[in-house]
Amino acid sequence: MTASVFIGTSVDGFIARSNGDLDWLPEGGGEPHGYDEFMASVDTIVIGRKTFETVLTFEVWPYGDKRVVVLSSRPIDVSATGAGVVEQMAGAPADIASRLAASGARHVYVDGGITIQGFLRTGLIQRLIITRVPVLIGEGIPLFGDLPRDVRLRHVATRHYPSGLVQSEYAIDG
Repeated sequence: MTASVFIGTSVDGFIARSNGDLDWLPEGGGEPHGYDEFMASVDTIVIGRKTFETVLTFEVWPYGDKRVVVLSSRPIDVSATGAGVVEQMAGAPADIASRLAASGARHVYVDGGITIQGFLRTGLIQRLIITRVPVLIGEGIPLFGDLPRDVRLRHVATRHYPSGLVQSEYAIDG
């Protein structure tokens, strides 16, 4: 099973404001920058409860009929997703990854700050695609947190877009 991250950050490294607001992101995600192609390669999405609650505020459920696993130790209301295929899991990232692999997941999209940090800290992410949005927001929820060791990255590609978005893709070595 492969686990990937596809995420936007401010140039100063934040994925959301401290209150979770995403108002600094380009409307509609900006110009096409590979998200649709990335999503076509994914069969399972793993998000934390806070990310799930944020996604529920969107006008349209963004994941279509893809399997979405929400990580939370507290009960969540999956009925609010409409037609979404949503389930809840709890546990350590290694346990979650093992359960996903055993259930047939092949390419997992890991999203949400705490979730990404936990999977990265445990060595479960193989690919990072980070799109930097040309804005400084000063404070917020950081993409990366404390790590028990250095995580070596191998640069795969960097692309830039007319709006100023700069996207870098890395493979995690090790």
